[in-house]
Amino acid sequence: MAKNTICLWYDKDAEAAARFYAETFPDSAVGAVFRAPGEYPSGKQGDVLMVEFTVAGVACLGLNGGPAIKHNEAFSFQIATDDQDETDRYWNAIVGNGGQESACGWCKDKWGVSWQITPRVLMEAMAIGGGEAKRAFDAMMGMKKIDVAAIKAARRG
Repeated sequence: MAKNTICLWYDKDAEAAARFYAETFPDSAVGAVFRAPGEYPSGKQGDVLMVEFTVAGVACLGLNGGPAIKHNEAFSFQIATDDQDETDRYWNAIVGNGGQESACGWCKDKWGVSWQITPRVLMEAMAIGGGEAKRAFDAMMGMKKIDVAAIKAARRG
C-alpha cells in the first residue's frame, strides 16, 4: 500500500468501479481486494470491504461504506488528454457507461465520482495567460465535452 492513498467511499460497488477505471485509463490497475472479516453496518462477513487500485498512476483505495456518504464535485480526477480522440475516448467511456455530462469538461461516472477530461491545449492556454487564456476560457465555458479544435481556434483569436 502506498504511503499516501486517496480513499473513495462507495455504497457497495468499489470493486466494479476499480475494474472499470483499470479498463478505461492507462497506468491503472486493480490490486488487493479485502473482504470484511465480520458483520458491519452496511454489509456482512465476506463482502468486499476495500479495494486497492490505481487510476492513471494515482494510488486509491475504494471503501464500500454504504449509502450514507455520496460523492460530490469537491473531489474529481483530472485526466489530461493529448487530442480530441483521447478526450472523446475517456468522455464516452464515462458518460456512456451510465455517467452524466456536466459543463466545462466535467462529467460524473455512474458511481457519482467526478472527472475532468481536460485537453492539454486548454491548460497550456491558461498557463500563457492574457488574451489567449481569456479566449480559450470563454470558449470552454460554453462546452460540455471540450472541443479541442474550438479551443485551438480561440487561442489563435
